[in-house]
Amino acid sequence: MDLGLTGKTALVVGGSRGLGKAIALELAREGADIAISARGLDALKQTAQELHQLTGCRIVPLPVDVTSKEQVDGMVAQAADALGGLHILVNSAATPGGSASGPVDGIPDAAVLSDFDIKYMGALRTSRAAAPYLRRMKWGRIINLSGHNARNAVNISAGARNVALVHLTRTLASQLGKDGITVNCIHPGPTRTERFAQRAAQEGLTLKEYERRGLQNALWSNFIGRVVDASEIAFLAVFLCSEKAGAITGEVIEASGGVGAAVHY
Repeated sequence: MDLGLTGKTALVVGGSRGLGKAIALELAREGADIAISARGLDALKQTAQELHQLTGCRIVPLPVDVTSKEQVDGMVAQAADALGGLHILVNSAATPGGSASGPVDGIPDAAVLSDFDIKYMGALRTSRAAAPYLRRMKWGRIINLSGHNARNAVNISAGARNVALVHLTRTLASQLGKDGITVNCIHPGPTRTERFAQRAAQEGLTLKEYERRGLQNALWSNFIGRVVDASEIAFLAVFLCSEKAGAITGEVIEASGGVGAAVHY
């Protein structure tokens, strides 16, 4: 299937590692030129070189702190200038797992606000900055990476920021649809990225042992009986970015392998 992404341009925020990196790789494999952004320039350069070697596509590393409107506005303008325009925005910046967890009476206000400032406000800032460039193309895609914590009453900070990102997705979709821009949200569950190997090593486990133990937990256990890989989230994101997904907007699609037994309609 030709996804119609050859010659398209994309900005992946949070693209130096994890799901953002996986999505950038698959977009590049489909023929898109990519700008990736994150805080650390060294990690960005390393990822850009790796993705270029794998795909031959242009990968532009652009450092940014998404808590700064000025930095976000400047970075988006740089990306559009370097790539000759902008068709696609992927919002994947976040503190993995959230910085505030545990009982509500022990959660510092600053930690919750930091989570929202990075993930929710970061996505709002980048979407707001990118929208004029997408409008100029009269075609655009915005993908927001939320998380399955939005559907679990466990982590107050991570869950709340993820729910808020769903609301932002639907709101942006309603405002940008007539400009040819679709906006969708993905809910990953526990997903294998490089962090899994790091955590397994910290606990003295192999990756298989770490995942096997995790799947015994109700928050990980799913219908397919295995951990979802980052590439599988990337495949979904790339389809939602494609010409073929033009009728899908304002939606949340979970890609957790079937975590939980709740029915959502």
